[in-house]
Amino acid sequence: MNGPGVAASTLAGMSGIPMTIVAALFVENFQLRQAPGPSTRIDITGAMFSMAAPSPAPVQIDPHLVALIWCPPDGAGAGVFEVEFRRSPTDDGEVVARNVSPFTVEPGKFTYRLVKGEIDFPEYGQVFAHCRVDRGPWTVVPFTLLPPAAT
Repeated sequence: MNGPGVAASTLAGMSGIPMTIVAALFVENFQLRQAPGPSTRIDITGAMFSMAAPSPAPVQIDPHLVALIWCPPDGAGAGVFEVEFRRSPTDDGEVVARNVSPFTVEPGKFTYRLVKGEIDFPEYGQVFAHCRVDRGPWTVVPFTLLPPAAT
């Protein structure tokens, strides 16, 4: 993917900046497409922070979390993306699912990570996706499971 819309001269003095999570959210669908330039477009549909359970609790759901990650021009281009699904927005909450995946990205460009969480909900409520790159700061994304929709 192409880098952010920032002049190269602005980026020149950014030595030592780590890879950054630009955005993270739960989605129903995620597709990449080429645009003139060449440039890449991301089509995201069904961005959500909650959903009705498909059946009464207890239930397991598998929401898709997408994270967009930017590597600075002088970055190494290799990293590790880590996601911990927790019952709390703080880092001391119970871990209910975890995913760790190495990745590569061309320095100065973006990449994405798509994580399909398999989360058990003994009751309706929230989980929080704690995301980070290379043991950096956590980005926390809430997700709420609601009772099934009335028919």
